[in-house]
Parts: sequence; structure tokens; C-alpha cells
Amino acid sequence: MRTEKLGSLDVVITGGTDRQGGGDGPIVVLLHGFGAPGDDLVPLWRALDVPGSVRFAFPAAPLQLPWNFGGGRAWWMIDMELLQEIASGRATRADMTQSVPEGMPEARAMVRAMLDELSALLGGGPLVLGGFSQGAMLSLDVALHDERALAGLVLLSGTLLAEVEWTAGMARRRGLPVLQSHGTADPLLPFAVATRLRDRLVEAGLPVEFIEFPGGHEIPPRVLDRVGAFLGRVMGAR
Repeated sequence: MRTEKLGSLDVVITGGTDRQGGGDGPIVVLLHGFGAPGDDLVPLWRALDVPGSVRFAFPAAPLQLPWNFGGGRAWWMIDMELLQEIASGRATRADMTQSVPEGMPEARAMVRAMLDELSALLGGGPLVLGGFSQGAMLSLDVALHDERALAGLVLLSGTLLAEVEWTAGMARRRGLPVLQSHGTADPLLPFAVATRLRDRLVEAGLPVEFIEFPGGHEIPPRVLDRVGAFLGRVMGAR
């Protein structure tokens, strides 16, 4: 395992022939969620049942949050107090589906630059992009604004944003396999909006493997099992 500065982002690289990204196997890039440590998803490289040739990259988001957010990181700022009030029932849920969050285009540019440098560092090979929560939203946003070839997209507990803009971009990704998961009792990002995102993807011609589970804002073991199978299938990993 090693950490590299790619573009403006610190990226943990692991897996492959030497557990430091060696070899020429497929590459999986996973973006963590809002408020998580930059290395939050790194343990997944051991938890996912994929061949040893698969290489993983885990970028840390650029924004360091203040102490009252637990010292985690973010791709762009959100109103966490409002989300907490929504989760507790003290506030109504705002419709975010039409908005382009302030800071998301800048985060997209950072991830695209990181992917360029990652490709130069590790070489070619099938590439899967994905993430959890805010990281899932950003990975989809990047995919819909970028022309690079992708073998698959993994959206774990994300949601629909920038609906007009995203829907327009989905047609360019027709045929791209997507794995999407969401808890039916997610207190932060409504399940109904996740299914609306799924429907938009399917309507645009992206085959979606949709996993609903009886839980909240999380990645349960059964989802990890399905992610591992999905990666092996779309990357043709051996």
C-alpha cells in the first residue's frame, strides 16, 4: 500500500501483484462519503472478493471539515445540521434533485485530473469508478462529464442531483453497466429518490443492477458480495 499525490488529491493505492498497484490488472477507484476520513473505504480492497490482479485507488476528498464534523473530509460542503434535523423528523426533506451543489464542479475537475495522473502512473486496463454517498454522487457526475472508457460504475447509497444535466449526459454512457445499492430505511437520502435515479439510468440505456436492502445509510455485507461479483464480471478480472 502506498500514497501518491495525483493532481491535488492524496490517493491510497493498493492491490495488484505487489499490493502497491503493481501489474497490469483492472483498476477500481472508490470515492468516500461526506464526513468520512480520507482512508475510510481502503479496507474494502480486502473485503471484496476479486482476483489479486485488481488494483485499487482511494482518493481523499480535498476539504478538511472542522472538529464538530468529526474531523472528516468532504468533496463539497453540505448543510449537515439540516440533514440531522431531517433524520430526526424536526425538518422536512428538501428536494435536491434539480440542484447542482456549490463545489461539485470543482470536485469533478479534481477527480478528472486525478484519473489522468492515475492512468499515467498505473497504465491502462479496465477502469471502474464508484463511491459511497457523496462519493457515489461525484463518481456519477464525473462519468457523465468525462469521455474516458469505463468498465462499470458503482453507486452505493447515492442520490439524484442535477437531474436535467445528468439526464442529458446519460445518453453518452448508454450500455455502461451500473451497480446501485440503497437502504429502504435510509434516513438521509430517500430510497424513493434512489429508485428515481435508477429509472433515469435505465431509460437512458444503462443496465442497472439495483440492490435494495432493509437498512439505512450503509454498505451491508450482502452489498459487498454483489459488488465483488459485479467487479469480476465487468472487468473480466482473472
